[in-house]
Amino acid sequence: MSGTMRAVNFEPGGPENLRIGSVPVPKLREKEVLLKVYATAINRADTLQRKGLYPPPPGESDILGLEAVGIVEKLGSGCVKTWKIGDRVMALLPGGGNAEFVASREELLMPVPDNMEFNQAAAIPEVWLTAFQLLFLVGKVKKNDTVLIHAGGSGVGTAAVQLCRQFGARAIVVAGSQEKIDFAKSLGAEEGFNYKESMFEPKVLKHTDGKGVDLILDCVGGSFFSQNINSIATEGTWVVYGLMGGRTIDTGDHLGKILQKRITIVGSTLRARSIQYKESLIAEFTQQALPHFSSGEFRPIIDTTLPLDSIQEAHTLMESNKTTGKIVLQVRDQVKDEL
Repeated sequence: MSGTMRAVNFEPGGPENLRIGSVPVPKLREKEVLLKVYATAINRADTLQRKGLYPPPPGESDILGLEAVGIVEKLGSGCVKTWKIGDRVMALLPGGGNAEFVASREELLMPVPDNMEFNQAAAIPEVWLTAFQLLFLVGKVKKNDTVLIHAGGSGVGTAAVQLCRQFGARAIVVAGSQEKIDFAKSLGAEEGFNYKESMFEPKVLKHTDGKGVDLILDCVGGSFFSQNINSIATEGTWVVYGLMGGRTIDTGDHLGKILQKRITIVGSTLRARSIQYKESLIAEFTQQALPHFSSGEFRPIIDTTLPLDSIQEAHTLMESNKTTGKIVLQVRDQVKDEL
């Protein structure tokens, strides 16, 4: 292995500022593992970082990419987990995934499900862990709860629908096309509403017999605030994990409604959380959710797979809002004996 690798570089701005360059292979810190990356993916956070709006946590790689899948190439000092050279693993990362090699904390690795190719596995770490966190650790979802999932055709949305189905919650999605709604229903959503055609609030209330939903997973923010506050049930929980629809809200009796309905509103991120928090999240996910991929009950949803060199196209596609599921980047060819 040479001392350099190919990785995504960028200057702040549009997708045209992305390029593939040569950078040093990461040097391992204590308890880190070096992965030979076969596939990675892009997320909304990557597009925000590219624009200069979402820097990596202090001390972490400024290379884009919050997840990677590949083979353990080297173990750093202090590693005490059971990983060994040659293991097929998935990594949740604070950055650095869009490259030929990446350093990951050993605690933030998961085994690639049996008989799953790297390109498929690359659609799991960031969105499935986010969805699992939002539903169970933050939202405290219970069996038979009704969950309103915004961006129901996204990577997080399609994962959340499948998790709701498996663990007995009722998923309702909001999306921007009937195609995305129909796909979400095929994954287990019981209903879906197109926000581009009409307001979703009255339809949510009608579907829930006027009660409203028990939990909202909200990546939109400002533009849906009024409809969300009217769609949520008394003593419901509203988890805000993105602001695609803006950071500000219109005027109105919002605080009065929050007080009257005893609503819990909580913000949630994943990238900047502590190693200890992520380790606990990954342990729970590995035990409770990961086996369902091998059994076929869960499946990663992939819209498009592109080579790493097509990074500009990948970001442009992400920002078109026309995708259903993940955009995966293939970094190198997979050979049969690595399956």
